[in-house]
Amino acid sequence: MLNELYIENLAVIEKSNIAFTGGLNVFTGETGAGKSIMINGINAILGQRVTKDIVRTGADKAVVSAMFTDMNSDVLAKLEELGIETEDGQLFLSREIRSDGGSVARVNSRSVNVSVLKELGELLVNIHGQHDNQILMSPEKHIGILDAFADAETLIADYQTSFKELQQIAKRIAKLKQDNDRKAFRISELREIVNEITDLNIGEDEDEKISRELEISKNAVILSEAVYLSEQILSGSDDDKGVAELVSEARASIEKHTDLMPELSELSERLTSAEIELADIAAELSSQLDKLNVDPKRYDFLNSRADDLRRIKKKYGPEMSDVFKTLEDSRAELELLVGSEESLVKLNEQKNQLLSVVSQKAKKLSEFRAEAGKRFVAQVTEELEFLNMPKVKLVVEQKAGKLTIHGMDQIEFLISANPGEEPRPIAKIASGGELSRIMLALKNVIAEKDSIQTLIFDEIDTGVSGKAAQKIGRKLRQISKLRQVLCVTHLAQIAVNAENHILIEKNIVGDRTVTTVTPLAPEQRKYEIARIMNGEDPTELMLENAQQLIDSVNVD
Repeated sequence: MLNELYIENLAVIEKSNIAFTGGLNVFTGETGAGKSIMINGINAILGQRVTKDIVRTGADKAVVSAMFTDMNSDVLAKLEELGIETEDGQLFLSREIRSDGGSVARVNSRSVNVSVLKELGELLVNIHGQHDNQILMSPEKHIGILDAFADAETLIADYQTSFKELQQIAKRIAKLKQDNDRKAFRISELREIVNEITDLNIGEDEDEKISRELEISKNAVILSEAVYLSEQILSGSDDDKGVAELVSEARASIEKHTDLMPELSELSERLTSAEIELADIAAELSSQLDKLNVDPKRYDFLNSRADDLRRIKKKYGPEMSDVFKTLEDSRAELELLVGSEESLVKLNEQKNQLLSVVSQKAKKLSEFRAEAGKRFVAQVTEELEFLNMPKVKLVVEQKAGKLTIHGMDQIEFLISANPGEEPRPIAKIASGGELSRIMLALKNVIAEKDSIQTLIFDEIDTGVSGKAAQKIGRKLRQISKLRQVLCVTHLAQIAVNAENHILIEKNIVGDRTVTTVTPLAPEQRKYEIARIMNGEDPTELMLENAQQLIDSVNVD
């Protein structure tokens, strides 16, 4: 539950620390005193959207913080999922809204995204404001209210899983069917690409090999002269001795003296090795020289092949690896398109099978809603009778429609305000006061199904007075036995039910408007109840009537 709320520099609230009890907490005050600002502060701490305009004029930032205790299992599970530990069973949420538009959110002093506040807020607090009555005016929202009451989450999740699969198959079928002419053109285009590349029968690293051989062929004369000269130096000619022969003579010259000078033996062996190596090099040079005899036909082939490979790389490259990737991708797409007719048949079969499954699940969900609708009507009717609307008849109209993400049902709440009248849409016949009471009845019925421990009602008394207001007050008090309730009201019949009565006042301090938030002691409550009933400066009789009204509730 919400134990404490701290607000600083939020609109007209300069600084306020508000403590709450676990029962019914009521806020009263004159119109414009700042009650809506307090609700905005709670919305901010729950991760709702706020603007920089909410920062008090002249302040750098607004600060709102809240402490929660006795969290339910859903909140504790979410905190564990987020990796956030509670401090002695307490949860601290805070938010700073800067005047430049920035925002900082924290959970137990740890910085988080505002979205985390919103996730936690949805599990901590349920706020009902005047805009919630618009839910009753929008028939498309009624199915969500019924499902929340019916505990249909498992059935809905199972149905939606199958429905989404059906949607995906339908999208794939539509994609395969669209633009057959374009598909035929694409098939022709892909075949041309595949044939163009495969006809070249390109070998691995062929472009590099061709390039190297062509470069050698183009420089054959220069290379031949260099190789021939080197070979001649080593092997010699008819007129001159070569290096190999001279080395041989040098070896022979010292070899015959190794007996006299053993040190020459090692040098002789080294010259022998050099002689063998030089002879081998000379032979290899002679072999390379033979290769440099360029065949004109081979040279023409190399030029032609190099042109083909350059062209294919320019078209599908820039590298040969890109050409091969294009070939692979084109083959895969071609296979997909050529086999699309067969795939279309299979997909249609899958679609028909899944459509049958989805239809059956939608029917099961619809039957579940029909049974839940009967219980819903009975419980809401009981609530409405208590709220002084005994003649109102509620009907859950359920019509079968096309399959959607919500099933096959169209749900709308109808009411008959007087006996003998046909039930009609709420939006057409309900007054503001009736909407408030119907919404309170729905909230109370649905609240029994969820684990949210704090309910906030912002001006639930709109359009009601007298006995109806008294019934709303008693109902809020009844709800507060099971949930913490915060309520903003203008009616004494509701305010007297408070276990914690908080007054919001607006005053002028110097040249600034300042709103104060004050918990009222019993004697102070009497004056506030009298003010609400009769206006400012209550007489003794008015005060006595106010005390009697407070006492009558306490007796209940």
